[in-house]
Amino acid sequence: MNKYEEFLKQKQVENVDCGLVKIPELNPMLFDFQKAIVSWALRRGRAAVFAGCGSGKTPIQLEWAKHIPGNVLILTPLAVSYQTKREGEKFGIEANICRSQKEVRPGITITNYEMLDHFDSEYFKGIVLDESSILKNFTGKIKTKLVEKFRNTPYKLACTATPAPNDHLELGNHSEFLNIMPSNEMISRWFINDTMQFGSYKLKAHAIKDFWNWVSSWAVCMRIPSDIGFPNDGFVLPDLNEIKNIVRVDQTKNRNGQFFRIPDMSATGMHRELRITAKDRANEVKNIVTKDNECYLIWCHTNYEADELIGAIPEAVEIRGNEKDEAKEKKLLDFVDGKTRVLITKPRIAGFGLNLQCCHNVVFVGLSYSYETYYQAIRRCWRFGQKYPVNVYIVMANTEIDLYDVIMNKRKAHNEMQENMFNNIDSINVLNKNLELTFDYEKKIEKGSKWEMKLGDSVELTKKIESNSVGFTIFSPPFSSLYIYSDSIRDMGNSSGDEEFFEHFNYLIPELLRVTIPGRLCAVHCKNLVYYRNQNGSAGLRDFRGEIIRYFKSHGWDYHSEITIWKDPVIEMQRTKAQGLLHVALCKDSTISRQGLPDYLVIFRKWAKTESENEIKVPVNSGDKEKRFDFYIGEEGPKFTQESDPRNYSIHVWQRYASPVWFDIRQTNVLNRKAARESKDSKHICPLQLDVIARAIHLWTNENDLVFDPFTGIGSTGYEAIKLNRRFVGIELKKSYFNQSVENLREVEKKKNQKTLFNYAEPETQAKLENDPLEEDLI
Repeated sequence: MNKYEEFLKQKQVENVDCGLVKIPELNPMLFDFQKAIVSWALRRGRAAVFAGCGSGKTPIQLEWAKHIPGNVLILTPLAVSYQTKREGEKFGIEANICRSQKEVRPGITITNYEMLDHFDSEYFKGIVLDESSILKNFTGKIKTKLVEKFRNTPYKLACTATPAPNDHLELGNHSEFLNIMPSNEMISRWFINDTMQFGSYKLKAHAIKDFWNWVSSWAVCMRIPSDIGFPNDGFVLPDLNEIKNIVRVDQTKNRNGQFFRIPDMSATGMHRELRITAKDRANEVKNIVTKDNECYLIWCHTNYEADELIGAIPEAVEIRGNEKDEAKEKKLLDFVDGKTRVLITKPRIAGFGLNLQCCHNVVFVGLSYSYETYYQAIRRCWRFGQKYPVNVYIVMANTEIDLYDVIMNKRKAHNEMQENMFNNIDSINVLNKNLELTFDYEKKIEKGSKWEMKLGDSVELTKKIESNSVGFTIFSPPFSSLYIYSDSIRDMGNSSGDEEFFEHFNYLIPELLRVTIPGRLCAVHCKNLVYYRNQNGSAGLRDFRGEIIRYFKSHGWDYHSEITIWKDPVIEMQRTKAQGLLHVALCKDSTISRQGLPDYLVIFRKWAKTESENEIKVPVNSGDKEKRFDFYIGEEGPKFTQESDPRNYSIHVWQRYASPVWFDIRQTNVLNRKAARESKDSKHICPLQLDVIARAIHLWTNENDLVFDPFTGIGSTGYEAIKLNRRFVGIELKKSYFNQSVENLREVEKKKNQKTLFNYAEPETQAKLENDPLEEDLI
């Protein structure tokens, strides 16, 4: 295997098992699927278990902790510690509940997250996070504390219900806690900023398979046992009956001079309406819970709702946030043990981790805008092992129905996304997964009279181009990890960040130098990139352009010149929703504001260093001492006409071309790539405008020179080279782009061969180009 292939193999994300080599005999009380998960997690050493509510995560984590060679700490939500200890007793596993390090004895220690600061992490060889969704907050204090405190703990297990598939940051935080990959690196490798929702990220379309393969290597994801290849015996959820109770309220109260009250149910204004209707909703809840003697769990969101409920249902027991943890735990255990018939509490207090199968009647006295809160609160009772159908009563005023509609829409989207997640993750084979990297890729060559297109890896195929044969190279490289065009490991856009990208790019740069005719140029289209606070820890700019210059110079290229290409900051703001370009940010604090990001065309020159190389040099000129240019490429041409004053016309063209800033590049003049899009492609329009390509070729090449583009895409460079009577060779890794580029090159070659010459010198031809189906205004 050569060095390049060795590098590609290193790009593949591999997680090496760091757990037990020999798996001991496991508790016979465990189900087979639970044994398989425990064995896998012990072998992995650091793993996550995402399993449905009631599937036995508690015995799984206890059995895992039992076999870890050293002391293990299990962190749980409030009151879950006692349920965990009870579960351990059922399985014959001893575990001690402690509130500080002083109480710890050798073996398994259980405590609440609230007690975390009272323990010495160095004492423990293993750590278990029960309900590890506590890691959800990307920059939260608890997440940061857990990552730092247990960074050096050798054995780690994170357990929670199946994560929200659209909350990818939660997965990144799990990965960081488990010492697999930092969250920001995960985002850089597989995600792009969601321009429709500021501060959010979405999976790069081509990265979906690779991302979920990676998740599969360190996490088992299971809704039901059959997801990982086991029978579902005994693991069938009971029926869920959701019952809407609409309370008609008097809208003539608090109407502020209006004929009737129009409620503001926005996320910020809804509490005014909820406060007004709290008493009516509490009375309806009273009617529900007093109709029989069954057990009821009532979820509210505010203290004023709890106050109305206690007033309406005197026998109810309330758990409130300002109570001591011991009091909260006792009330929860009394409810589990049947000593309390009606319990009132909030989802943020008891909505996670608890097994409340003792109750099958759930009442929501109103809703919030959080679907996760609603889902988790229901799953305390609606879980595997529940013997009865679960009744969920949703009590709301007629003025609050919008909240219910929002939750139901979020549920639909969540279910669709979760289904998509399970379709993409290799659940059945995850427990014995061994990811292998395939280096194979499709190769193909298509030719025209003046062009040649190569399908394949740009590094390997550039090696096959003859030395000192290329007159001019121009290309737009993958912008580090900003864009991803394919799921191939050979795609430079498939990089974890700038360091890996440039390590990959470094294999191509010397080959570009070798193939270039001495004295000729290479133009790289690029831009500086942005650091995001949520992704990179701080906000600012990355000097991507500067790095390109440094790497090219290190391989013997000379930094020849560069052009700044003006970009409209308003269009950038609309496309990226960047905070630094928002007027509202300017008004709030102008230090947040920044300028728009221009493009750059950075030009490098290969100087002849030997006599033989000097003999190969071919100057670029028109052969006419009086003039160099007889037409202009750009939005507005020079004042002189070529016919009346050809010399001054050429001078003015040169003056415009020589400007360090090109203001008149038509931003939307790009080759239409719609036909090249595949259903899973990320939406990305080629950033290199046709004007930039054509002007550079016009300026720095002779007719019949060979123009080269190692990242051809759909053929923009070749398209312009053929129009200007140059030859072209291009390389493209992605097959759909390759096919489209071949089609575009054949089309432009066909037009060149028609009677009317297809170039920039004829105004009547330019008029026809406005309707050319291959060139379309795209924003």
